[in-house]
This record gives sequence, C-alpha cells and structure tokens, in this order.
Amino acid sequence: QVQLVESGGGLAQAGGSLRLSCAVSGLTFSTYTMGWFRQAPGKGRDIVAAISGSDFHYYPNIEENRFTISRDNFRNLVYLQMNNLKPEDTAVYYCAATHKWVMEAAEYNYWGQGTQVTVSS
Repeated sequence: QVQLVESGGGLAQAGGSLRLSCAVSGLTFSTYTMGWFRQAPGKGRDIVAAISGSDFHYYPNIEENRFTISRDNFRNLVYLQMNNLKPEDTAVYYCAATHKWVMEAAEYNYWGQGTQVTVSS
C-alpha cells in the first residue's frame, strides 16, 4: 500500500520560514519524481516544485523562487523548505509521486492528505 504523509505545516508570519516533510512508503522511492503542490481555497492545485529521482529540480518561477525541494532516497523523504513566506502562500500543500518527469497534477499517481500552511501578515 502506497502512503504519502506530509508534516510540518502550520502558522507562520510573513517573512518567516517553514519546512514541510513528506514520508513515503510502499513504492520504490528513488525511481519516482516527487512533487509539491498547493491549493488555496477556490483555486486549482498548482505545482510548487518537483524533484526527479536523480535530483533534478523544477520550479515554476525560478526568478522569484523562495522554495527549495530536496529528497533523501535512503529515508524515503522529500522536503520543501519555504523561506520569506507571504500571505499568498497560504494553502494546503500536498506531496505527490509519479514515474514521469511531469508538472501537471493529473499526471501524479499518488498523493498525500495535505498539510495546511497559513501565513499571517
């Protein structure tokens, strides 16, 4: 049974930092692309970052990026370090897994339950 379990969300002040973690079990972790997505109320689920099994990174807006994705293939963990948080970062954050190098949510096969991040101004 595949499980993805996020943790590390919570309340932060604008300008602060949070580190999200996602523990993965039930699949050959190192062969999967891992993605972090977020969904704000009334909006779609957008990619925040992705990392391949060989540690290639993707960010949708590299020029303004404040987040860093990383993974530990020995411990089956993927992280999202979020710095200089802004109120518009408030959303439910999900980790997800796929065998492809893709950025569309529909292409990801496995999902965690999500963790809430709330940034106050």
